[in-house]
Amino acid sequence: MTSRREPRLADAAEIAAEQGLTPARISGLYTERAENAAGKAFPEPVHTRGRARLWDHAEVTEWFAHRAPARLAVHAPPSLTPGTLLNAAEASRYLGYKNSNQVTTFVRDHPGYFPDPDVVEEKGTAENPYRRQLWKVETLQAWMATRPGRGRRAGTNEAPSLPDVPVDGDPDELLGASQAAALLGYKSVGFFSSSLSQGNLPLLKDTDGVAENAGRQNGRRRWTRRRILEQAAQRSKSSTRR
Repeated sequence: MTSRREPRLADAAEIAAEQGLTPARISGLYTERAENAAGKAFPEPVHTRGRARLWDHAEVTEWFAHRAPARLAVHAPPSLTPGTLLNAAEASRYLGYKNSNQVTTFVRDHPGYFPDPDVVEEKGTAENPYRRQLWKVETLQAWMATRPGRGRRAGTNEAPSLPDVPVDGDPDELLGASQAAALLGYKSVGFFSSSLSQGNLPLLKDTDGVAENAGRQNGRRRWTRRRILEQAAQRSKSSTRR
């Protein structure tokens, strides 16, 4: 007797990263009972864990194969010289996002997913200082070519691979987003950041510190190896119960 293969499950964050959408939009496609070009409604989740829904990855991928390309996938940015500097709102519009705060949201809530600014200007006064972040057009173009989803063009390089992080290192060592993503088994920092922002990694909601004396990494969130591994164990137990 042939045993039935268990489907690979994926949450809204992972599906969104693959399809170039937001997790909220994936949830919206389900609640709206959106149909693809073949007239098939968005798949029902096969498992619900708290507020998180989990779908059969193959089933959702098949649904998207018969759906019109996402707006971002066909967006053609305006012609600007590679060295042109854009602020967060201008960069959001350049990338095709309707929300002018999208880049700001990426930088604040998805550490490691969006590139660091090329220029940071210290503005304001001593009593009310603020930082103005600017990105070169060539930096945005490189990110567009490697971001998860259907916007990726043929012939472009894949996103940088995650580092090889030992599980038996110093348990109190502070690790960054890319290292956490590797220990948790994610394919990229983008998947990790999306899952974290969706509340799927509760043990990492609070940080253990921030990067200091690390150049452009200053201020980035850090977690101890111990806490990351505890989250990995919890994530593994959840998977085995599905």
